[in-house]
Amino acid sequence: MPINTITDDELSWQETALCAQTGPDFFFPAPGSSTREAKQLCRACEGRVACLEYALAHDEKFGVWGGLSEKERHRLKRSRG
Repeated sequence: MPINTITDDELSWQETALCAQTGPDFFFPAPGSSTREAKQLCRACEGRVACLEYALAHDEKFGVWGGLSEKERHRLKRSRG
C-alpha cells in the first residue's frame, strides 16, 4: 500500500490557486507575524474551500490554508466534532 494516497483530483485546486503565484513565506510567516495579507489573498481564490478541506483532511499544522491560520483550523476541526 502506498504511503502517499493523495489523488490528482484532491490537488487539482492547486493549478489555479493564487498562492501558487506567491512565495511560501507569504503563507508560512514567522511566528507572531501577521497572516492578514495571506488571508486576504485566500478570500479572492476560487480554490479556497478545496484548500481548506485538504488542510483539514491532512492535518496541516503550519501556515495559512484556505484562508485560516493554524489556530483557526484547529478550532474549526474541534467544532466539527
